[in-house]
Amino acid sequence: QVQLVESGGGLVQPGGSLRLSCVASGSILSINLMGWYRQAPGKERELVARMFSGGSTNYAESVKGRFTISRDNAKNTFYLQMNSLKPEDTAVYFCNVFVTRIGGDFWDAWGQGTLVTVSS
Repeated sequence: QVQLVESGGGLVQPGGSLRLSCVASGSILSINLMGWYRQAPGKERELVARMFSGGSTNYAESVKGRFTISRDNAKNTFYLQMNSLKPEDTAVYFCNVFVTRIGGDFWDAWGQGTLVTVSS
């Protein structure tokens, strides 16, 4: 199995910053794709940012220039740095990985979610 543990959510004022962390553990040979998604009340889950194993990234248009996804391969940890936060960024944020497991099969795992609230 593969487990993800998220941290870093909370309440922040508009214009503020937060950094989310996601630690992956388990029988992981390699992380092929890592991403952050979010789901606001009454809305569908949407992709925020993702990073492929080679380092290329994709961002939702709404967060480009404000959010940055990064990783620490040695720690199997990846991050979402969120700057210039807006009230519309309020959502539960989920991390996701697609990995190759020891043994050669693939696994798709999700974190438990962490709430980010942007409000004055």
